[in-house]
Amino acid sequence: MARPLRFRYSPQSWSDGRVKRDILQPLRSNIGAQEVSPWFKCGGDWQTHRFEMENGDVALFARNDGDAYWMGNTETPSALWKTDKFGWRNVPYHVSRWAQRELLATLHEADPWLADYPHLSWFFLPVFMSKDGRDSTRSFFREHAGGFPDAGRREATRFFEDVLRTGVLDEYRHVMSGKLGTSDHVDRVRMSAAMAEFIAAKILTDAGYDLVPEIEVTTGHSLDFRAENAETTALVEVTRPQPPGNRAAAGPVAAVRDTAETKTNGQLAEHGGGAVLFVDCSSFRDDAWAAVRGEQPDVRHRPAVVYRVRPSGHVEGYRKGAVPLELGDAMTLLD
Repeated sequence: MARPLRFRYSPQSWSDGRVKRDILQPLRSNIGAQEVSPWFKCGGDWQTHRFEMENGDVALFARNDGDAYWMGNTETPSALWKTDKFGWRNVPYHVSRWAQRELLATLHEADPWLADYPHLSWFFLPVFMSKDGRDSTRSFFREHAGGFPDAGRREATRFFEDVLRTGVLDEYRHVMSGKLGTSDHVDRVRMSAAMAEFIAAKILTDAGYDLVPEIEVTTGHSLDFRAENAETTALVEVTRPQPPGNRAAAGPVAAVRDTAETKTNGQLAEHGGGAVLFVDCSSFRDDAWAAVRGEQPDVRHRPAVVYRVRPSGHVEGYRKGAVPLELGDAMTLLD
């Protein structure tokens, strides 16, 4: 499975003839490539190329006297196989900006409705335009409302647009966008679990905390977030129970308990305690959440917060144990 889009770097000089010989001709022979005029100017001293394939793939190439950068959701020409890969923040600004403009325009031509959500389009561009995941990741928002039940695509996508508009996760774009995955099929359960981390980020940010994701701990695991303000620092791990209709559990309360127990007996047990467990029930429909809301079951880990978020932005939940985070500004607390 291909990973989110990154640049390949060639520390060599590339002439017009070499571009045609080592890039265009192999791609044309294998997958029917043609070189077309780039849609945007790059600036600086960069010469740019855009390649489009018969199967819908696209590739970009920027070069100057001694450096070249390749990015594409297609096969990589053999002349670039042994090159190093770099993220969007680690290549020259002109190249990164040009590639971003080219790919965003390509994305919005294929899925015009995403143009209404510029922050989400930009943030998830590395997976929306990836080789294997471009159809599944776009479909997850278009056909599955980003994992929200009983919601339309626009209200759900607007919610995540609002999350990403804050910019709190921009620095971690590559690792966080990659959580959505680049599989060639929609795995709603896994993708919804990935989006639970974005929901948790919104809750923590609304509560006034600064965030750092993917915190390595001494057990060799990574916990989802470190949340901190002037008074408090806490580690947070997020889990998302499947809706009762999608699992063997007898009902929503059992679903919450079983999912939390799996996390508690695994990753959190090895960590040795101290982390706050966030149990995100945003995949639950109204009746299922009502059962959890009424009983407020324990989740075999303390401290814990169990909550449900709607695309409108309404959040309600309850706490178990001495939660070291002040969340009253971010959710309606039921306890």
